[in-house]
Amino acid sequence: MTTSNRDVVIVGGGPAGCAVGVCIARYGLDVVIFDRGNSSLRRCAFLENYLGFPAGIDIETFYKLMHDHAVEAGCDLVSDMVESVERTDGNFRVRTQEERSVLVPRVVAATTHDGEYLRGLDSDEVMFDTHEHHGEVHEEFDREYADADGRTSIDGLYVAGGLAGHGEQVLVAAGHGMTVGRELLADVRCEEGYWEEAAPHYDWLRRRAALDYDWDDEETWHRRFADHRVADDHDIEQERLQRIRQREIEFVKSTHLDRSEIDNRRERAHRRLATHLDEELLLEVIDDDRLQEYVAEQAETTGSGGRNISD
Repeated sequence: MTTSNRDVVIVGGGPAGCAVGVCIARYGLDVVIFDRGNSSLRRCAFLENYLGFPAGIDIETFYKLMHDHAVEAGCDLVSDMVESVERTDGNFRVRTQEERSVLVPRVVAATTHDGEYLRGLDSDEVMFDTHEHHGEVHEEFDREYADADGRTSIDGLYVAGGLAGHGEQVLVAAGHGMTVGRELLADVRCEEGYWEEAAPHYDWLRRRAALDYDWDDEETWHRRFADHRVADDHDIEQERLQRIRQREIEFVKSTHLDRSEIDNRRERAHRRLATHLDEELLLEVIDDDRLQEYVAEQAETTGSGGRNISD
């Protein structure tokens, strides 16, 4: 059996699980997503109401984009099925169908329907609902077991998306996944020494040109941190305050991008998106004159002879 230690295991690589993964892996946590490809989204014929795709998006391409994003953020995406999650020495032991064993302090259950792998972490009466359907008694995971932010009464266990009652639309599931990811990060940051006001993490890139004070004005950075992250009546020891303040200021500074960096990221993002699109369709929608112009520019740049694409 293969054994490893990670920061977080996410069970389920659908919209909710991938949203959690992107959120927490970008922060730097060591994350593995176990996904066997059984997401309920696979039963969808075509996705037409996910923001950002005005003509809709086919499920296969959406899945590839979603998984590519999770991997780009730093997640390990593993095709395997989680069979059990057990408590052990304050952590969780996650065991899979293909005999993997992962020890983690935090688990996110992001499957849509099946919560059987969580059985035994709490009493069945609390964790599962029993109902009768056509004369037969059925048992299913309680959609209200976790609170609105995905936290449960079991320290380190979170529930996201469909299993938490937020799976009726793909965009809703992804949004709930991001909510759960941010709450998980707040808990991690509290363990790192952050206090309540400073615990929320804002993963937001800013334009450096919009900064309304001098970049090297440390006093202003300190004052802004105090205004937004420190209560007036705080009792935080000075060493802890200085350590967290400096860490946060360095992070916020790193999120300010200049014009050239924004342009570089735009180009990279468009290129990455294009790799997921049908090449023939891309060529079809590009204006023929522009395509001819591009071929000529490339030939001139490389110094090689160009051939008319209409020949």
